[in-house]
Amino acid sequence: MPSIQPCPSTRPAGQKAGSGDVQAGTRAGPFPYAAPLGWMGRASSMEGPQSSTRFSLVLLLPLLLPLLGPVWHVTAQRCPQICICDNSRRRVTCRHQNLTEVPDMIPELTQRLDLQGNMLKVIPPAAFQALPHLMHLDLRHCQVEQVAEGAFRGLGRLLLLNLAANRLTTLPQEALDGLGSLRRLELEGNLLEELRPGTFQALGALATLNLAHNALVYLPAMVFQGLLRTRWLQLSHNALSVLAPEALAGLPALRRLSLHHNELQALPGPALSQVRGLARLELGHNPLTYTGEEDGLALPGLRELRLERGALQALDARAFVHCPRLHTLDLRGNQLDTLPPLQGLRRLRRLRLQGNPLWCGCQARPLLGWLARARVRADGACRGPRRLRGEALDALRPFHLRCPGGGPEEEAEELAAARARGPTQAPTGEDWAARPCPRTCVCVSESRHSGCEGRGLRAVPVGFPNNTQLLDLRRNRFPVVPRGSFPGLGQLVSLHLQHCGIAELEAGALAGLGHLIYLYLSDNQLSGLSAAALQGAPHLGYLYLEHNRFLQVPWAALRALPRLFSLHLQHNAVTHLAPGDLAGAQALRWLYLSGNHISHVSPGALGPAQELEKVYLDRNQLQEVPTEALEGLPALLELQLSGNLLRTLQDGAFLPVAESLQHLFLNGSGLEQISPAAFSGLGPRLQSLHLQNNQLSALPALPSLTRLELIDLSGNPFRCDCQLLPLHRWLTGLNLQVGATCAAPPGAQGQRVKAATAVFEACPDWAARKAKQMPAPRPSARRTPIRGRQRESDKPHRHSLLDPVGLIPALATTTPFLLGSGGQKCNVQCRGANG
Repeated sequence: MPSIQPCPSTRPAGQKAGSGDVQAGTRAGPFPYAAPLGWMGRASSMEGPQSSTRFSLVLLLPLLLPLLGPVWHVTAQRCPQICICDNSRRRVTCRHQNLTEVPDMIPELTQRLDLQGNMLKVIPPAAFQALPHLMHLDLRHCQVEQVAEGAFRGLGRLLLLNLAANRLTTLPQEALDGLGSLRRLELEGNLLEELRPGTFQALGALATLNLAHNALVYLPAMVFQGLLRTRWLQLSHNALSVLAPEALAGLPALRRLSLHHNELQALPGPALSQVRGLARLELGHNPLTYTGEEDGLALPGLRELRLERGALQALDARAFVHCPRLHTLDLRGNQLDTLPPLQGLRRLRRLRLQGNPLWCGCQARPLLGWLARARVRADGACRGPRRLRGEALDALRPFHLRCPGGGPEEEAEELAAARARGPTQAPTGEDWAARPCPRTCVCVSESRHSGCEGRGLRAVPVGFPNNTQLLDLRRNRFPVVPRGSFPGLGQLVSLHLQHCGIAELEAGALAGLGHLIYLYLSDNQLSGLSAAALQGAPHLGYLYLEHNRFLQVPWAALRALPRLFSLHLQHNAVTHLAPGDLAGAQALRWLYLSGNHISHVSPGALGPAQELEKVYLDRNQLQEVPTEALEGLPALLELQLSGNLLRTLQDGAFLPVAESLQHLFLNGSGLEQISPAAFSGLGPRLQSLHLQNNQLSALPALPSLTRLELIDLSGNPFRCDCQLLPLHRWLTGLNLQVGATCAAPPGAQGQRVKAATAVFEACPDWAARKAKQMPAPRPSARRTPIRGRQRESDKPHRHSLLDPVGLIPALATTTPFLLGSGGQKCNVQCRGANG
């Protein structure tokens, strides 16, 4: 017997069902049955005098079922020939059929659809709109290269979407719209190189997001905005080297974060500390060499921290002092020969140190004493001195660590010799055997990382394993990097030359580095850089030149880097940007010029880099917004102008980038006045506006900024008088915390502008506005429904497959059911199957 589906509730998301809510009916076979008779009786009892009439009409429904039965039977039985349809479980499987598009004729009530192993390549808009009941959708191994905006609209019940093992390089911002119930999203094993803020903003119910095994190199600020319920974020096996300080903001429910197998050279403490509720953090297999309190890691709820198999050579005693609940710390497989007692970890119970070259000499006594007092269970074995080699750390006591007869000096010499020899484990792989590690360096075969940090080297050493991917030469001293300094390192990906006193890179210095992507030359003495010096590294994508002596952008060098993605020139002495400075940087996306002396940006200076998404000009000497210089930047998402000397914003200051700009930073810029049309055109896209710590006493209302997710007005001396009334009204309508407070008059000082109603009630416009907002008198509440029903009954009703003779509308007007097949929402009084 065919069934009738109850009308879906229009209750807001998250509201619990009450005693009077429509309850879900029982289901049998491929279609849902109507709700039990007891439910209909309860619903009728709630509706007063009309209940008996409606109940009688419900009893007439069986008379219609013979007419509708054949149609529903066909719907249940249809199935694409190349698929397997299990109607009893509502599952359809179409695996490995070389499909190039989603097949037709899939039963409408299907809940699980498996399309893995096909050749879809493109998911077009509304590709699954005929399947509104889908809960699980599997699109693995489908060679998907593009997901169109709105591809999944109509799938409001979908819980699992699996797009793993495809060929996606990017996701449009609205590609995932319509998935408000999604709990798990699998994007593992694609080719994603970047994520844009807003991509996941429609996924408010998502619990697990898997982005492992992609090609991500950077996480921008607010990229995960909207993921309010996400508990596990998987970002392992990417190429992440930089996380913006607010990259992880907007993840209040996150408990587990997987960042292992990336290229993080420093602990991204500010970014990680945004996730205050994090309980498990996985950072293993990253080229971290040092961790200290200055890294800024503050996670009060963290219980497990994994830093295994990296390149750690030193750990500060206060590195985790702001993680008081830490229970398990995994440091296996690093290069730690000593470890201080770790402060602030009163709840630490497990310390994993296996695979470190631990030196159990006199200097290890504080560690053993701390482990005993704190009752921390530690594993690991001693590498030396010779008499304790191989001894388990947890079997030793402080009195075992007596100094040898020659005194502490002899033991120190033995330790220095052991450090010079490098790790005791034998290198693996043919290349490692063919090219042994230089004597003063450490080469880790498993991670393919080699390091000679702080060894007092006067020249770049040679003889590294051929398959080295990361080379760390920081804090040495070689003023010149000569030609051919890195022979045999054709697989090198990341090269670290910070704090080496480098004043010159000779022509051909990087010859042979065809796979180099990251070049770190920060904190040196460079004032220029030639194209010839960078030839040999055509794939270089990230160039770090902070804290050098550049007076201008090294435009000649950029011509040798056709794939440059990110240029870092913070804290140099650049005074202006001229046309042609970026002429060779057509692929540039991120430009960082913070902390220079820039007072002028010429029109056309930025134009050649038309793909620019982020421009950082903060902490310079600009006295006005470089509006003309922003022409020709159609992709600009983020503009940083904070810390300049702007004072005023003129009309149309950001019009050239109004169609794309999402994040605007003007904080700490001495702003005293903002014209009413300063932000004109920014409404459609702008998501965050930073105006804090300026000198604004007044600000016009900004009703055109309709998509704001963040606006910061704190630290401004607002004068709360009638001139500020439009701003007060606008802020009252925003569901955001803005931080604006009154500095004057004295009676309002300290009050929030948004809440200072008493201050503005005295304004002449207050009463007039209130009068306009008063609602018009309503007709009698008892007569309105009757008139509505009379008008509705007079309307002609469309026929449909489920109502071929137009018999349903008369019942539907008084019956709380949905008789159509499309799953449309309707109120307690339905208006027909398709009305």
